[in-house]
Amino acid sequence: MDIDDILKETLEEMLKHLDVEYKKIEIDEEEDNFNINIKSDNPSLLIGYHGENIQALQHLTKVLSYKRIGDDQKFHITLDVDDYKKRQEENVIALASRLVEKARATGRPQSLPPMSAYFRKKIHTHLMGAGYDDVETESRGEADRRHVVIKIKG
Repeated sequence: MDIDDILKETLEEMLKHLDVEYKKIEIDEEEDNFNINIKSDNPSLLIGYHGENIQALQHLTKVLSYKRIGDDQKFHITLDVDDYKKRQEENVIALASRLVEKARATGRPQSLPPMSAYFRKKIHTHLMGAGYDDVETESRGEADRRHVVIKIKG
């Protein structure tokens, strides 16, 4: 059985035990990364407050799948519901880009609001790309107050 089949079956079983209805589970594989998107008529239940339920489901899916596959095969999964995370990523990247322009205009560091490690990493990675050679980022703060600060080099 392929990893994507095991991931889908594991997630289907969990959702059945949780008595959560869904329309479809889509899995896109890129090397050892599996992007899973659950299509649902009631996405808010699966998403939870600030995506907490998605994170929990993602963790459980990975742990249970590793148990079935074995620890010798390493892979990463990202779980999404009705493209919620994808939209959130696009929003934080757009905000970071606007704050880069503000930092360039004022010469002063700009702080984004606190966010999860997942979204902070997305911002750091995006701002290391083309067009941002003059920009540096760092994470500051503790626990749930951790945030990205954007600065202009020099």
